[in-house]
Amino acid sequence: MIRISTGTVFIILLLAFLISCSGDYSPKPRGYFRIDFPERSYVSYKGDCPYVFGYPSFAKISSDVSPGNQPCWLNIDFPEFGGRLHISYKEVDNNLVEYIEDSRKLAFKHTVRADAINERIFINKEKDVYGVLYDIKGNSASALQFFLTDSSRHFFRGALYFDVQPNKDSLAPVIDYFREDILYLIESFAWE
Repeated sequence: MIRISTGTVFIILLLAFLISCSGDYSPKPRGYFRIDFPERSYVSYKGDCPYVFGYPSFAKISSDVSPGNQPCWLNIDFPEFGGRLHISYKEVDNNLVEYIEDSRKLAFKHTVRADAINERIFINKEKDVYGVLYDIKGNSASALQFFLTDSSRHFFRGALYFDVQPNKDSLAPVIDYFREDILYLIESFAWE
């Protein structure tokens, strides 16, 4: 049996440590999974509610069953991406300013985590549709919110959320993809 002294083991480990650390090492940057997006195609939503719009064909629409929901509230789910566009609808009864202010407050509630909030105004006089898109940049819970109204009878609001912890770097490609779909929804929107 061969006996090795503790001092010898220490010297061997020290030499191994010094030799192993001689090369250049730089850690690889953190990567994210590749995301394959479906080819864009749209279908029309026309239910019992006073509005119609186009939405991505891969999305699933369902009635909102959360507590406090109201008629014509919907969820547009994007199951492959863990995303959901919450849709709410209210009739206007001399309270349009209140609804607009509530929408603005809900969007700007994300300023704690947001790097910026860009507002884009939409005006379609032919369809009598007016609104604002809030594009929320950064690690906020919601990346896109909007409202649409005819200024007298109808108020329609949407907010995009994901079922993951917000991370602007990993969600950026998905948000950019859905931004185009939400713009399509807004531009195709009409009152019934």
